[in-house]
Amino acid sequence: MTNVQELVELIALKEITPTQFEGFSKSVGSPNVFGGQVLAQALNAATRTITNNRVLHSMHSYFLEAGNLELPIVYNVSIVRDGGSFSVRRVTAEQNGLTIFILSASFQMEEQGYSHQIEMNRSVKQPEELMSWTEILEQFGEVIPKKTKGFLEAERPFEFKPVELVNPFNKVDLPAFNNIWFKLKGDASHLDMALKQQILTYASDYNILAAVMNRHASKAHWGNTQTASLDHSMWYFRDIDFDDWLLYAIESPNASGARGFAQGNIFTRDGKLIASVAQEGLLRPK
Repeated sequence: MTNVQELVELIALKEITPTQFEGFSKSVGSPNVFGGQVLAQALNAATRTITNNRVLHSMHSYFLEAGNLELPIVYNVSIVRDGGSFSVRRVTAEQNGLTIFILSASFQMEEQGYSHQIEMNRSVKQPEELMSWTEILEQFGEVIPKKTKGFLEAERPFEFKPVELVNPFNKVDLPAFNNIWFKLKGDASHLDMALKQQILTYASDYNILAAVMNRHASKAHWGNTQTASLDHSMWYFRDIDFDDWLLYAIESPNASGARGFAQGNIFTRDGKLIASVAQEGLLRPK
């Protein structure tokens, strides 16, 4: 995938019945289905059953099995509740009859109320001052570790620009945070709110566990650590503008029991908080 249109085509599922949908997969450079893809497709399935114009405000999910890139994924939606203000959906994703993922999502009618948010770190470098993954690959491709290089070479509908550039050969522990700017490739002006939320969710599964790895960089790296997303939660606060760069500010409060926990906030360039993310992942030393 190289642009927003190809990503939308991946996320938009084929309807089998009004509550059952089918999707396919595209690799992001790893041997299994990308977690962000399953998250976005499951939200697409859930949203397709919402008929009262309610808007997604939160989701919580668990990754149960590694997805097979070659097999279709069937998404089954349960209509849990349609209340006076909120609607809840539960989605299970299956391959060959095996449940690989479950998600619960809540949708709310439009309402007005109190408003506040945390401040974005204004000291981070702007995207124009930073190198993209593409530029990093072009400049350092000959010395980048093989596994990382293969990941960076995969085509993506987003451009990523890390604020803190980590040298994999400098074996020192780093602060347990990372900031990364990202921007959708292509024209996003035609996207409705539901699709924008699904695309943002797709992007949210990138980079988040790197904050955990940073804290143990003197000994841990992607080549000697088994990693996998275990669960993923997300809260959606405000409208999303994909015409400019977005900042994903991530920190890791904890790692223990071969698991690492990270949480992130996604801001517009002018500091508007549009979403928050939390994920625990497997980080098992090989």
